[in-house]
Amino acid sequence: MTDTAPPVRVPLVTQPLGVLASLSAARRNILSIIPEIATRQPIVSGKTGTRWHMVMDPDALKHVLLDRLDDYPKSNVTKNLLRPAIGESLFVAEGAHWRWQRRAAAPVFSHRNVTNLAPIMTAAAERASGRITGSGARAMNMYDEMVRATFEVISDVTFSGDEGFDRDAVHRAIDSYMAEAGRVSLLDMFGAPAWVPRPARLFAGKAVKQMKSLADQAITARKTTPLNRVPDLLDLLLAGEDPETQRSMTTAELRDNLLAFIVAGHETTALTLSWALYLCAFDQDIQNRARAEAQAALPDGRPATASDLEHLPLIRMIVDEALRLYPPAALISRTAQQHDTLCDREILPGDTVILPIYALHRNHLLWSDPDAFRPERFKDRKSIPRYAYLPFGDGPRICIGASFALQEAVIILATLLSRHRFTPIAGRTPEPVMILTLRPEGGVWLQAEPA
Repeated sequence: MTDTAPPVRVPLVTQPLGVLASLSAARRNILSIIPEIATRQPIVSGKTGTRWHMVMDPDALKHVLLDRLDDYPKSNVTKNLLRPAIGESLFVAEGAHWRWQRRAAAPVFSHRNVTNLAPIMTAAAERASGRITGSGARAMNMYDEMVRATFEVISDVTFSGDEGFDRDAVHRAIDSYMAEAGRVSLLDMFGAPAWVPRPARLFAGKAVKQMKSLADQAITARKTTPLNRVPDLLDLLLAGEDPETQRSMTTAELRDNLLAFIVAGHETTALTLSWALYLCAFDQDIQNRARAEAQAALPDGRPATASDLEHLPLIRMIVDEALRLYPPAALISRTAQQHDTLCDREILPGDTVILPIYALHRNHLLWSDPDAFRPERFKDRKSIPRYAYLPFGDGPRICIGASFALQEAVIILATLLSRHRFTPIAGRTPEPVMILTLRPEGGVWLQAEPA
């Protein structure tokens, strides 16, 4: 690290782009359409096919995400990307259909249930550390390693009783869908209805069918399997019901939500861990302090557990700062349903309201030295305006698995830092590129040596 160079960042737009230029940029990296001025203003508006407004003001974000939730449903672009794979699950559904699913699924992610699943996270951290040790200190793509570790976690907490279930096939199907169907279409940019075919998503249909078929098989088999262990995610979803209506999920609803949790529950955490390891390699001083904290909390080289979390404040701050600099859901959008005003700007029905979390987290009006890696900014969390930091969204639709993801990230990161020293590989700096999520293109290549 140097005193002048911040960690890698996305080059933002410094002049207006037309429709075709915007589409070309968005298909390469959706974040590259964000104007640089969005990191210095509360709102930026324009028109690219449809009127749009990028909002970075915490009060206006609260208005959209909490006060007027129903007036700002997820945009059609978002729904068109996700619905083929995860149907009308919690991530896509709106209104009453979303509310009853949320009430039915909420107990699944209670503090007690999340804590009960921590041993699976500890075991995955142990295996990941073993693979790194076995590599013999050579260069490793830690992004691939973290995807493997977090998929082990989500598959174990989802399909713990299904020894014959083809987990790798589900993983391949998810990757295939995201690679083929996750890019913004010209039809999306012009607001074409969902029934107009998007060629890439048609091509990805085979992967979707396979993914859904495998999940259906697992659900059907589990319904007849006696429970003689700690309930996993699928058990808890099967037992869940809306406390207000006593409605429980059908097999199709279970499948769509299960697939949504699998997709969101491993890739986003893998990204957080990958970027956190990149940042620790970038700043060796912070890595050394985090290692000392982890080694003090984990005597005799044991892996981290849920009971260690309170003794790992710096490592939690590193996770928080990684989520600030590289939020997995780095840009989300809503479609206005009513006339409204945001930051004294008129909002018309049909306008796209963009929440560029990447620009929000680097906004000079909200953060000191926003491009710098400074985990200590989270030492006093109360000093940070709630709607200035939204790695998991907020309001009623805040990510239902946020506590699960944070617990997993701290357990794995603490275990790895306590045992290994990570250093950068010259010429292999990752590039932040967002398709559906903010990924390190080229991987996170690091040298791993015994601590």
